[in-house]
Amino acid sequence: MSPIIDYQHKTVVITGAATGVGAALIKRLRSAGVARIVGLDIKPAAVDDYIAVDLSDRDAVEKALGRLPDSIDVLFNNAGVAATLPLAVVMGVNVLAPRKLIAGLQDRMAPGSAVVNTASTAGGGFMERLAPILELLDIEDWMEALTWVEAHPELTNNPYGFSKECAQVLTLQLARPLGRRGIRINSVCPGLIDTPLITDFEKSQGASILDWMTSQSGGRKATPDEVADAIAFLGSPAASYINGTNLLVDNGFSAAIVTNQIDYSALPPVDALMNSSA
Repeated sequence: MSPIIDYQHKTVVITGAATGVGAALIKRLRSAGVARIVGLDIKPAAVDDYIAVDLSDRDAVEKALGRLPDSIDVLFNNAGVAATLPLAVVMGVNVLAPRKLIAGLQDRMAPGSAVVNTASTAGGGFMERLAPILELLDIEDWMEALTWVEAHPELTNNPYGFSKECAQVLTLQLARPLGRRGIRINSVCPGLIDTPLITDFEKSQGASILDWMTSQSGGRKATPDEVADAIAFLGSPAASYINGTNLLVDNGFSAAIVTNQIDYSALPPVDALMNSSA
C-alpha cells in the first residue's frame, strides 16, 4: 500500500525554509520521497536549490520568480514575521509576497498541484474586516497596496493579526479561480508554535499573554513537526478534495473560545485577546 502522504517525483518551493516550521517541513517532505526542494529565505536552508531573497522586497521577489523552476507541484508560502518589524515588512512577507508568488507561479503548476499558506489563528477575526480586506486584495500593485494599508491605520492596531486575516481571506478568495485550473489552495492556522520566532511574539504581545494562551491550549505550544505534518498533508494528494480551507492547528484553543470554554479569569489585564493569537 502506498503511503498516505507521498511526494515522490514532486518539485516543491518553500519560503521560510531555513528554520522553525520550514526546516521541519523539509524533513517531512524528504521522508515522503520529494524529488526536489527549492527554498526561499534570507538565511541558507538545507534544500536542493537555495535562493536568497528578502520577501519584504517586491523587486527581490520578482527576481526570485525568474530563478524558480519551470514546473512546480507545490508552493508552500510558509515564511512569516512578527510585529516587531515595520508594517511594510509584516505585510510584505505575510501577504504580498505569497500573493505575488502565487500569481507568478500558477502558470507553472499543472492540474493536481497545490498551494499551502501558513496563516495563523491570529487571523480568525477576518469576518469583522472582510470588506476592507477584499478591497486591499483587489489592489494588484505591491506599492499601491502598502500605501492603502498605511492610509487605514484603524485596521493595523495589531499588524500581525491583520496580516494573517489577509492571509486567510487570500486563501478563500483564490480557491475558486485556482480550482478552475486544477490547483488547490489551503492554509494552516497554527496557534503558538515552539520556534525561535516566539521571542518576537513575546516582545510584541507580552510573555504573560503567551503563557495564558499556552495554559488554554493543553499546557503546551505546538512543535514545528506537528504544524509541518498538517502542511505536508494539505500539499499532498491525500488532500485532493480539500480546497479553500483555513485549517486550525491549535489543539482546540479556537474551539474553546467559540463554545465559551476558555478560562478568562487567568487572562492578564490586556484588552486585546485577538491581538494575542500567534
